[in-house]
Amino acid sequence: MRWLPTLLLVASIGIQQSFADRVLVLGETAAVKDSHSVFLNSIKERGHELTVRAADDAQLALFKHGQLIFDHLFVLAPGVQVFGGSLSPIEISKFVDAGGNVLIAAGSNIGDALREVAVEHGFEFDEAGTAVIDHHNYDQTLDAGDHTTIVVGKDQLISAELIVGNAAKLGPVLFRGVGLVSGKSNNLALNIVKASGTAFSSDPKAARAVNPSIAGSRTLLIGGLQSRNNARIVFSGSAEFFSNTFLAAKTNSVNPSVQGASSGNAELASAISKWVMKESGVLRVKSVNHHKKGETVPPAEDYFITEDVVYTIEIEELKNGKWVPFQGKDVQLEFVRIDPFVRATLKNNNGRLSAAFKLPDVLGVFKFLVDYRRVGYTHLYDVQQVSVRPLWHTQYERFIRSAYPYYASSLSMMAGLVLFSIVYLYHKDTPIKGAKVLDSEKKKN
Repeated sequence: MRWLPTLLLVASIGIQQSFADRVLVLGETAAVKDSHSVFLNSIKERGHELTVRAADDAQLALFKHGQLIFDHLFVLAPGVQVFGGSLSPIEISKFVDAGGNVLIAAGSNIGDALREVAVEHGFEFDEAGTAVIDHHNYDQTLDAGDHTTIVVGKDQLISAELIVGNAAKLGPVLFRGVGLVSGKSNNLALNIVKASGTAFSSDPKAARAVNPSIAGSRTLLIGGLQSRNNARIVFSGSAEFFSNTFLAAKTNSVNPSVQGASSGNAELASAISKWVMKESGVLRVKSVNHHKKGETVPPAEDYFITEDVVYTIEIEELKNGKWVPFQGKDVQLEFVRIDPFVRATLKNNNGRLSAAFKLPDVLGVFKFLVDYRRVGYTHLYDVQQVSVRPLWHTQYERFIRSAYPYYASSLSMMAGLVLFSIVYLYHKDTPIKGAKVLDSEKKKN
């Protein structure tokens, strides 16, 4: 039996590996393993399987027999003009449609391949040879004199801890590369890191000054989006942002208001990679229940109008590789036919969210609908369809309090009719003495 612990250990390792995410990393050369080793090793340490290839490798593929070969794609090859193998911008779009996640890192030497991928997803990189320049926020140590090695303050990050981590504790970030913008019709775009108001994108080697194509905070340094199928994509204008040099650098900004001993690149790169690989910001529905007040299970048939009901949903969030109760307090429930008849904020009790309400006095087919959309989180959508019918004739109240005035009116009318009938039928007029009697009355008598 001494071999039993060893067998269990091997089995557990096999189970862990079977659930490890597969990551394809593309570089311009094999040197990306050395220049970005710190970043890549941090991903390995989180339990992922990395496959590093050249971007022009003739054997590149993302699908095999219609199935995904990799779960994530990292492109750290700014200058690639054409991908190798079956890889192409259209193929990457299909990869995203199938649920794959993508991280694209470009640079001033950006090739056409990365520009096409960005356009496919609602972003646009500036022209090759351009760089983001900031004469008021550059690093005095790493910059080569053209002010393209810029220092980014924490106020330029998106206000979403799930994506960028704890920005309050983050040091200044170093960036050197090309700028990008999001399309006006791209409603899913996330401005993860934007340039300062004094930055602009231009060719630093131009012989004479030209009008910049993009300038100010409209210039994005890192952008991203979460597609409608919850696949995530991040576009960085700088591959050096993830390099060992920038991750370990000491910042020396010309701007005295942006100071810090070490760069925040390592922390920010880790947070962004966790988000794009769905290690953070992932929600799921554990269970859903709805029933009449005072009961514990849904009705065998239909609900009836004006009944009191209780709705409960359990939501979990993925944190550090484990599913834990979701603590959000802004989840809402809608009771919808065509339009919402009821909208209520669910009360959270350690991941168990509930609401009690009265069904509307309207019959039809309704839905218990939870549609939760928040920046950084996956889209949570749950629908439970039920029917609401009118009461049986035996279920109505015998007497309705609001109808008491009408009851009184009917009774008084009936009593008045009876009284009038009695008076009319049994009342006889007595003649007045001394009054003249008409001939017609005499004949009757």
